[in-house]
Amino acid sequence: MSKSNKKNKTNTNIQSILEQVKVRDFYGNRKKFFTLSSVLMVLVVLCCFIFGVLVSIEFKGGTIATYSYTGTIDENAVANIAKDYLGTAVNVQTGETFTGEKEQSLTLSFSMKQGFSADMQDALLSKLQDNFKDNDIKSLESNDVAAKSGKRFLLKCSVAAIFASIVLILYISWRFKRISGWSAGVFAVVALLHDLVIVFGTFVICRFEIDSNFMAVILTILGYSVNDTIVIYDRIRENQSLLPPTTKLPELVNISLSQTMRRTIRTSVTTITAMLIVTILAAVNNVTSIMRFSIPMTVGMISGCYSSLCLAPMLWTAWKMREKKAAKTEE
Repeated sequence: MSKSNKKNKTNTNIQSILEQVKVRDFYGNRKKFFTLSSVLMVLVVLCCFIFGVLVSIEFKGGTIATYSYTGTIDENAVANIAKDYLGTAVNVQTGETFTGEKEQSLTLSFSMKQGFSADMQDALLSKLQDNFKDNDIKSLESNDVAAKSGKRFLLKCSVAAIFASIVLILYISWRFKRISGWSAGVFAVVALLHDLVIVFGTFVICRFEIDSNFMAVILTILGYSVNDTIVIYDRIRENQSLLPPTTKLPELVNISLSQTMRRTIRTSVTTITAMLIVTILAAVNNVTSIMRFSIPMTVGMISGCYSSLCLAPMLWTAWKMREKKAAKTEE
């Protein structure tokens, strides 16, 4: 093929690509994206100091006391009465019990330095019965929970997340070596860390306990977010061979992101809508255990969509431009 034909084919490819999508200047707005992400992470840190982090007793150890009751009961009132007597924060959850058709379960979880003795159990039951005389409260069981199993589970999940991050960096480094692999992998993981911080902040702000639900959300977001990032990297690599060598990297990235933006947003909207429906149904039926998963998942998917489009590619591009500038300076 002659040089003229190659040039015509290249121009045809460029024209075809530009006609398919309206190119947006993502790279030109990179500082806004970096500032927004930095502000959000600072807010998460501030919320940790202001509100504190609630940790489930399965991670820190404690006691779970279960009661049965009839009718309806105010969870906050029960928590305040138990807190005044025990001198520690108490988490209260209601649910169903199989001891009777009209009875429901009332679960109190808390951590104390001293054990929850039999005398304390009787005294707390008496206080609850005095304050809720119409609810026929009865004690079902009381169990001490050791923190060892929870800490072991947390450690295993943390090791799994770290191992997954290392594998992702190695995979992206090999898969996208044409666009400078290792840096693309590192910044994909940086974007993942951003998403995990946002999810953690959701737990803190919504006053959800850090428990097994938290680890499930974290591991799910790891897979969900990196998928979109890999799709974007793949489009950048594909366009690198379609566009002329003289195309500047920011322009290449802007075109690639503009092409994949619609697909990424549509996929995210579909999954986010499903999570929102689950959240609404859980809220209507007062199923807090599901809400502690669905709400952070929804926030995590929104953050994952944002970081895949506006964070990982921008960080990688800024790094590559800095490398080129440094190489020119050395010359």
